[in-house]
Amino acid sequence: MFLVQLIPGAISEMLASVTETGCLTLADRYGLMAAVLDESLEDEYKLSINRLLRSVLKGRVKIVNELSAIW
Repeated sequence: MFLVQLIPGAISEMLASVTETGCLTLADRYGLMAAVLDESLEDEYKLSINRLLRSVLKGRVKIVNELSAIW
C-alpha cells in the first residue's frame, strides 16, 4: 500500500495558481488526486476542491497537459 501525503499549503497554492492562470496543470491534477485520497482533509479544502472542479466542468478553467502553467 502506498502512502499519499499532501505538501502543506499545496491546495491553497494550487487554487491561487489556477485562479491566476485559468489552467489546471498535470501537477495540479496529481495534487488533486493526493487531496482526494487524504481522508483527513479539512472540509474547507474539500469545498474549495469542489468549486475548482465545478469551474472545470463549466469551462471557466482549462485542463492543460503541461507540468506547470508558468512559461
